[in-house]
Amino acid sequence: MRYCLAMSAPGVTDFTGYLFRRAQQHHVAAWQRDVSDSITSVQFGVLNTLQASPGASQRELCDRLDLDRSTIADIVGRLQQNNLVIRNRDADDRRKNVLHLSETGREVWQTLLPRVTRMNDRLTAPLGADDTLKLRELLDRVLSASPPTHELPGH
Repeated sequence: MRYCLAMSAPGVTDFTGYLFRRAQQHHVAAWQRDVSDSITSVQFGVLNTLQASPGASQRELCDRLDLDRSTIADIVGRLQQNNLVIRNRDADDRRKNVLHLSETGREVWQTLLPRVTRMNDRLTAPLGADDTLKLRELLDRVLSASPPTHELPGH
């Protein structure tokens, strides 16, 4: 989409980045209202990944969640401090930390999962099931075509 200065300015909704930002704002507000005011969606992403892949390393979390090493270290540190995650040195590679959910972490994950599912359903309710699936496919295509955020300069 190209505009020349002689034309009127486009509407902000003509810019996909603006819509991404608004959707993120809507998601954050819905998360805090409907899911948790103490566990963030990124922290839940860590818990969910560890539920699916016990023993994942911090590096694997970086790759799966597209977060940089210092962010993951900070998140894991907070989750460990709150007794939600257990961090141990890998027996085969002492340079690597492996992570597991603690029993409390599993309980928190089990409590939050239905809330997250309901919140997602509410966020996409205007779309219906087919359009929600299409939205996820389109977002995944956009994100897959971009370099991982944690590998960009400054991250």
